[in-house]
Amino acid sequence: MTNEFEPDVAVRVREFRIGCIGAGMIMAECHLAAYKEADFPVVAIASRTQANAAKVAKRWGIPTVHDTPEALIEDKNVEIIDLAFPPDQQPGLIRHALKQDHIKAILAQKPLALSLEEAIKLRDEAKAAGKILSVNQNMRYDQSMRVLKQIIDGGALGDIVFAQIDMHAIPHWQTFLEDYDRLTLSNMSVHHLDVLRFLFGDPDEITTLTRKDPRTKFDHKDGITVSTLRFPSGVLALSLEDVWSGPRQDGYKDDQHIDWRVEGTEGVAKGTIGWPTGAASTLSYASAKTTGGEWVSPSWETMWFPHAFIGVMEQLQHALKSGTPPALSVADNVRTMALVEAGYRSIDEGRTIRLSEISVQ
Repeated sequence: MTNEFEPDVAVRVREFRIGCIGAGMIMAECHLAAYKEADFPVVAIASRTQANAAKVAKRWGIPTVHDTPEALIEDKNVEIIDLAFPPDQQPGLIRHALKQDHIKAILAQKPLALSLEEAIKLRDEAKAAGKILSVNQNMRYDQSMRVLKQIIDGGALGDIVFAQIDMHAIPHWQTFLEDYDRLTLSNMSVHHLDVLRFLFGDPDEITTLTRKDPRTKFDHKDGITVSTLRFPSGVLALSLEDVWSGPRQDGYKDDQHIDWRVEGTEGVAKGTIGWPTGAASTLSYASAKTTGGEWVSPSWETMWFPHAFIGVMEQLQHALKSGTPPALSVADNVRTMALVEAGYRSIDEGRTIRLSEISVQ
């Protein structure tokens, strides 16, 4: 049973020269670890602090360290810009990259920008410049999510009835988030809302409730969030982000975890996301059509962090080589940002928001 699925992508293209902007945890521990394993050519790095970039360059054998992100973008040896910068600073760097003839494509972090309006502008500016702008929605490349998508698309679960992502885990909120007026929905729920779109398409409506998280000391509006989504197919989905998850102190054995479940007319799939504990994600499913009602558990040794980042950069390079749209296109990501925007509107107005109320034109 295991061999019939593809939990990880096959690397088809690895020829474009990558320049990395950022030297924090996500770049140093995820992007660059993945690129080294996939043998992607990283030719330069820059960050806000040159010394930090130099330290990461030494660790990963990157030949060129630039003093500033702008200088890296202007380096004619770089073909792809890989951005891992705060969302208030991304748009300016993206726009600088769009002006450079030698830059062929840009991979940006999510959220792409602080507002849906700004994301739409970047989408349109990238199109006008004739360059690929892709957004790092890496949960789509988590192994359990990829296999789940293959099981759903193969019809083993029949028509999907209900889906749930149930997170009880404590994020490391980066310090720059303290200056924003949006927290969990924009920076954590965005993974789950995007992967629900990946699995089931665009929803018709979303209802989001929230309360403040007692652990998060800086001022915030959305701490613990619960969103329900209804899809045109009839699927009802729940996305829960409990960033409190209970006490965390000496002598208290917390149970952080992320579980998910999808129920259909012909079967059920369920599993875990391994991120909170540093383990591989898991999946089990039973189907009246394909497993005789028995539970089957495909397995793999790779993990969301860092291996999913191979798929994210691979899809961008394949798009460049083949002339086809990237799997993680900015146009698609704008629709995820519209879903986040609708969630915030639901919180603010205390009602269900139809996605048709949110313009992405």
